[in-house]
Amino acid sequence: MNLLPRPVSYVDGGKLCAYQGWETVLVDGPPGGYRLLSSDDGVLIEAHDAAGEMNALQTLRQLLGPQAFRVAGDRPAVIPACEIVDHPRFEWRGVMLDVARHFLPKREVLRWVELLSAHKLNVLHLHLTDDQGWRFESKRYPKLTEIGSWREDSRFGDRRSAGMKGRPHGGFYTQDDLREIVEYARQRHIAVVPEIDIPGHSQAAIAAYPELGVHGGGVWTDWGINERVLNTAESTADFYRNVFDELMDVFPGEVIGLGGDEAPGHEGELVRAIAEHVLRAGRRPYGWDEVMESGPLPAGTIVASWRGVAGGVTALREGHDVVMCPEEFVYLDYRQSESPDEPIPVGTVTTLEKIYGWEPVPAGLTGEEPGRLLGAQANIWTEHLDSARRVDYAAFPRLAAFAEVVWSPAEKDPNFVQRLEEHHLPRLDALGVEYRPLTGPHPWQRLPGIPGLPR
Repeated sequence: MNLLPRPVSYVDGGKLCAYQGWETVLVDGPPGGYRLLSSDDGVLIEAHDAAGEMNALQTLRQLLGPQAFRVAGDRPAVIPACEIVDHPRFEWRGVMLDVARHFLPKREVLRWVELLSAHKLNVLHLHLTDDQGWRFESKRYPKLTEIGSWREDSRFGDRRSAGMKGRPHGGFYTQDDLREIVEYARQRHIAVVPEIDIPGHSQAAIAAYPELGVHGGGVWTDWGINERVLNTAESTADFYRNVFDELMDVFPGEVIGLGGDEAPGHEGELVRAIAEHVLRAGRRPYGWDEVMESGPLPAGTIVASWRGVAGGVTALREGHDVVMCPEEFVYLDYRQSESPDEPIPVGTVTTLEKIYGWEPVPAGLTGEEPGRLLGAQANIWTEHLDSARRVDYAAFPRLAAFAEVVWSPAEKDPNFVQRLEEHHLPRLDALGVEYRPLTGPHPWQRLPGIPGLPR
C-alpha cells in the first residue's frame, strides 16, 4: 500500500512541481500496477489496467497531503518531483465486515468502500447472515427479514457476564441497497463477496422458517457457537438453493460465500449441495476452512484459512485456491493491548506491530502446490462492535498495517510506525476515521466495567 510512497528514483533531486492534473497511458505490466512520474511537465501515469490507474491516483492523493482526503478546503499546489513504480503483491487484498451481529446502515458500508479504496484493498467480504440477524432481502422468503432481521436484545460483553443491553437491534439491506453497494465498489475496482452462512450460524433463518432447523427458537440474543443448526432435509437444500439464486442475481461477482464454519458434525451434505449449485451457476463457492472436513470439496472452491494456516496449506496441496486470514494475526476485533482500558477485551493481543510483522505465505510452501494462494483478508467480527465508531476503533490503524502487508514486498520497513504516525494518521483524521491512538484509547473509547473474554 505504501503509506508514504517509496519512489524508485527522484527527478531533479526531489524538487517540488506544480500540480495541474494527470495523463494516463495503458501499458503492459502486472495487474493493478502502475508507474507515476511527476515533473515540471505534469503527472504521467502508466497503468496496466483501470485498477492500476486507480491505485496510482490513490498514491497521487497521498503525495498531495492530508488535505487531499477532504472534500473542501485549500488543496496543495505542489507535489514532489518523483518516479514511483509499484504493483500489488497479492491479487486478493480483502476485509471481511460482519454486518450480521451488529447492522451497519448502507451509508456506513459505502464509507467502508471508500476506506478500502484509500488503502488499495480490493475485496469487501460482507458477512450477511448469522444467528443474531439476517441482513439480505429475499423476495421469495420475506420472513427472513420480517422476523430474522431483528432480535429482542443483545449481550453486552462476554456471554458469562449475564449483562444484556435491554433493547432490540436490527436492520437489513434491500436488494436495491446491495446493488448500489456493488456498483459503488465496482467503480473503485473493489469486488464485493457476499456470504450466507450454512449450516451453522443460522438461527435467524430458523426463527423465520422453523422447518429449516433441527430445533426451533427465536433470533439469538447471545454470542458464541450455537448448537442449533440447519437440518439436512432436501427441502432445506432447495430453500437455500433458491436463496442463493437471489443472492447471485444481486451480486454478479465470481465468488459467493457459503460459510461452513463452527458446525461440527453437520458440515458436509448441505455445504456440498450449495457449493455444487453455486458452481453450476458459473460462480465459485468460498468457505471457511472447516469445509475441508466435510469430505471432498468440489473443484473451484476457495478456502478461507482462519484457524491458523494449516487448513490453508492442506487446501493448497489438494488443489484449492486459498485466502489466508488466521485469527492470531488478522482478527481486528481482538484486543490491541494488555491494558485494562481496552474496551471489551476479547481474543489474543493483536498489536499494530504484530500485524505488520505477519507474513501471509506460510513456511514450507514450495510454490509448486496445485492450488493458488490468492492473498489474505482481515476479519472484523462485530459481536462487541455495536456502532460505526466502535468498528473504526477496532480496525484502524491496524488495517493500514494489514494493507501494507498485502500490497508491498515481503521485506519489512523498520520505519513503518514512524511513517504511519507522521503521514497516515493525519489522512485518517481528514477522512474522519475514529481510530485508536497509538498510545491507547481516548477516554470516550473505553467501556469500563463491560467484561470481555481475553485469551
